[in-house]
Amino acid sequence: MTAFPDGAAAAGRRQARIMRVVNVPMRAALSLPFPTPLSANLMLISYTGVKSGKAYRQPVSYARDGETLLTPGGGNWTRNLGGHREVRLRLRGRGVPAHADLVSDQAEVERLLGVIAVGNPRAMRYIPIPRRADGRLEPDALAAAIAHGFRIVRWHLHDQHA
Repeated sequence: MTAFPDGAAAAGRRQARIMRVVNVPMRAALSLPFPTPLSANLMLISYTGVKSGKAYRQPVSYARDGETLLTPGGGNWTRNLGGHREVRLRLRGRGVPAHADLVSDQAEVERLLGVIAVGNPRAMRYIPIPRRADGRLEPDALAAAIAHGFRIVRWHLHDQHA
């Protein structure tokens, strides 16, 4: 069984191309020194590539989970977050230092996707994991997605007033 329906890989590539274009104005909007409607569910992360040493700024969705933030992620960018490396978040117009944990335990990923679905329902449109009739995620598809690098990024804020 494949992780995603036929054509999903091509759709993913198309989506990646679109996001590269859309991310340019999103970076500008999320960099503003005040909250905007976009910043209610999107933030800008700034980090340094582990191998390249290159500085990156990437818009990502988030949902609150108590004192942490959650972001679904599966691209190469998540590889730069391990080892409690400090990153900078631009969250509702403020710069906030943070570090990330990458969650890959299947049961915890499913639970956290439920938290994201409630806190930021739009984010779920970008997660192509099918659901069973009972509403739960298809276990084989979720396992395959995790095997291919899908993670939940759990952001721990160093400034709890953000």
